[in-house]
Amino acid sequence: MKLRHAWLLAFALIVGLLLGGCQRNEPLPLRLTDVSGHMPDLDFALTDDAGQAVTGADYHGKVVLLYFGYTHCPDVCPLTLAHLHVVMERLGPLADGARILFVSVDPARDTPAVMRAYVSAFDAHATGLTGDARAIEALSKRYRSAFTREPASSDGSYEVSHSSAIYLFDRDGRARALATPSASQDDLVHDLHLLLDTGTKP
Repeated sequence: MKLRHAWLLAFALIVGLLLGGCQRNEPLPLRLTDVSGHMPDLDFALTDDAGQAVTGADYHGKVVLLYFGYTHCPDVCPLTLAHLHVVMERLGPLADGARILFVSVDPARDTPAVMRAYVSAFDAHATGLTGDARAIEALSKRYRSAFTREPASSDGSYEVSHSSAIYLFDRDGRARALATPSASQDDLVHDLHLLLDTGTKP
């Protein structure tokens, strides 16, 4: 009987540990579209707005908000960056654990210097990324984004049509959530709090 009692206690302990493990690994209660396990990790090789070569690994340890746009964008890009600036302000000190990565889909005009002047006007947590056209196209396809350069006008100016999703990655560089520029600030702040507070232990 003693042996049977010991086995029952051991079984109960194992079940308890397994249940505890399941609880610790439950998905985060995200309000935005949860893409955990459905999109690739953060991975790229581009040039930042200081002219330095950077990769996705350079931003591990930070929660990343990735957005494709360009500095001559007439509307959605500045509105999105202004939207994200308010979100960063609402996060307070937690915002230091996040980075907005603004990837140019117009590398012909968006040099590192141009990108730096542009993103710094919106938020101190934003970094502009540019590079050669092939690298940017590959990154865009990696996250199922798209962009197309429109025909130039008589003065040589042109616009670039592009997807406007905001991709959220956790501190390990794993894709976790997808937002549109129209996503509410409350939902973005909520999900960023979860990612920033829990880090790599969802």
